[in-house]
Amino acid sequence: MANLSPFVYWSQTKQTLLLKVDLKDAKGAIADFSPVSVNFSANGHGARGVNAYKFELHFYALIDDENATFVVSDNKIELQIRKLEPEWWPRLVATPQKPHWLKIDFDRWRTEDDVEVEEKPRDVRQDYEKEYADLQKRELGYIKEKTKKVYMIFYNLAMFVGYLYIMVVMGVLYYRDGVDSIGKTYANVGNAFKFIQLLQYLEVMHPMFGYTKGSPVVPFFQVSGRNFILFLMIDMEPRMYAKPVVFYVFIIWSLVELVRYPYYLAQLLGREVGLLTWLRYTIWIPLYPMGILCEGIIVLRNIPYIEETKRFTVEMPNPWNITFDMVLFLKIYLMLLIVPGSYLVMSHMAKLRSKKLGKGRAKRQQHLHAD
Repeated sequence: MANLSPFVYWSQTKQTLLLKVDLKDAKGAIADFSPVSVNFSANGHGARGVNAYKFELHFYALIDDENATFVVSDNKIELQIRKLEPEWWPRLVATPQKPHWLKIDFDRWRTEDDVEVEEKPRDVRQDYEKEYADLQKRELGYIKEKTKKVYMIFYNLAMFVGYLYIMVVMGVLYYRDGVDSIGKTYANVGNAFKFIQLLQYLEVMHPMFGYTKGSPVVPFFQVSGRNFILFLMIDMEPRMYAKPVVFYVFIIWSLVELVRYPYYLAQLLGREVGLLTWLRYTIWIPLYPMGILCEGIIVLRNIPYIEETKRFTVEMPNPWNITFDMVLFLKIYLMLLIVPGSYLVMSHMAKLRSKKLGKGRAKRQQHLHAD
């Protein structure tokens, strides 16, 4: 069955684009933005009745995909996009030929008076990306992928397999030994977890070398925060190995990654899986608070152990003439983790969820008419 596309009406200002998707009572709307395109899908009542609709647009110029979002209302879906560079576009799409379902929204149309918009030189291979790939496949028998993309596919696949291995081992042992396996979690999968968590530092380098978008600061703090718990709070304190909280935190961390890495793989392969996208931006709602709670418990359980052993504590006198109280540091860390830390993480994920899954259904406007 051929893909059905809804009517899409577009308008622009010098700084922004507005796309109005003509779908009523839309369900499961997903918009995947990139700097050069948007891939949209939803179920709703459109030009061909109640059906699943989707479309993909490659823009004339770059957009700010990090801040692009959409709003679902009863009779339409609006995609709100900011141009990366403020300028008037001669058209919305990269190619001179536009899809038949793409229309101008004359009610909102704005133009720059008395200024002719000239087209910039363009790369035909990018404007006709799919056609170029088909031609390459016919001539060579395969599509030549960029080295970066091949590496990212193998990296995400390897990380998924690693976390899947950990979950399978924990599941099999729990099935065989019941609750007795909980206390042996670290002995059984601790080394595997340490190895795969160290590998995650590659995600700090990916944006530095242009393999992924964004800043290396965010993944650095995310990976380091988890490794702080794993290596310093668990691995260096043998009395923590048998604690049930280690079992629970390993499950929570693994479940998050078992959704995240398949989602990245699907994006790299150009596949839009609605359920996977929904899980990627929804599963954090129950798992992140539980993860923060478990990490807080691990830190709390370590405080009396560190008071006893003086591990990581620096006392006077010493050659550096400094002091460091690890117990005080853990108490401050715990306060920062619970209050501002959890807020920053949750608000960041909520923003990403709004961008990918929309801001929710707008309230229906009710108009009162006098008799």
